[in-house]
Formats: sequence, structure tokens, C-alpha cells
Amino acid sequence: MILKRPITTEKSMLYLENSNTICFIVDNKADKERIKKEFEATYEVKVDKINTMMTTNGEKKAMIKISDEYNAEDIAIKLGLM
Repeated sequence: MILKRPITTEKSMLYLENSNTICFIVDNKADKERIKKEFEATYEVKVDKINTMMTTNGEKKAMIKISDEYNAEDIAIKLGLM
């Protein structure tokens, strides 16, 4: 499992609402292509772009930009974030 858990900080909720981007903590060894494939298969959406970074806790954070034809808020509702 590459996608570990969604991030529910105030900043990540702003990304969700304003730029159709959802943030996840992912496996440290996962690359962008593997993250994209798993996210698209799991949530049945098209991903435009993925940015990754390492947090200060040593975890990998992925900011997943979803295509405009889909709504990130719908995914957040499925996950129970909203």
C-alpha cells in the first residue's frame, strides 16, 4: 500500500478547496508514477500532477493535483475528511 493516510491540516484543506489538490502521506520509497497509478486506481479519477516532499518527521508527503473534470472534495467526503 503506497498511500498511507490523508493529511487533514488547515493548509491541506485550503489546497483541497482552492486548487483541487489532496495531500497524502505515502511510502518513502514510492515514486511519483507509482503514487499516480495507485491513486487513480483507488479513487477512479485522473491525476494531473504530483509534488512530493519529505517532512521533518521523515515521512514522504504527496500533493496530488486532480484533473478539473473531477472534484477533490468528493474524494475528501468519501474519506470522511469533510
